[in-house]
Amino acid sequence: MFLNTSRDGFAQAMDVSVYSLIALTKAAEDLFNPRSSITTLTYHGSQQAAPNYNVMGVAKAALEASVRYLARDLGPRDIRVNAISPGHIDTPIFEGWQKGEALRNMKEDLAKAVPLGRMGDPDEIAKAVSFLASDDASYISGIELFVDGGVAQI
Repeated sequence: MFLNTSRDGFAQAMDVSVYSLIALTKAAEDLFNPRSSITTLTYHGSQQAAPNYNVMGVAKAALEASVRYLARDLGPRDIRVNAISPGHIDTPIFEGWQKGEALRNMKEDLAKAVPLGRMGDPDEIAKAVSFLASDDASYISGIELFVDGGVAQI
């Protein structure tokens, strides 16, 4: 239960999931050129109470707010900051699960929950990140881009 989150667990989640973006951006600040782009990963569990996500949902909400504040701070230097929110992605982790019927069913159930009727491919996430880093996205900053087959919109 989220209610049982310890102070230490909360602090660790915030440090690893939120402050790390701020610290890394600060450490690399002098390396950024105009038109640079920073992209982080989030999850729609920040906006909707997702089962078992708990303190990570709160941390991702703080991460998304940090994206907006960093976008505001770095915008005058023409540096963009955004977040990608991927959905159910078909990764190699499922290959090890194919031995058990319950795990195969889990993958099928995940795909059924996606309006597009399938899980995403890692390349689809990479293409979205590439888009945000490209000049094609030169006027996009401070947003969360959902690359989830429509899950967050239903």
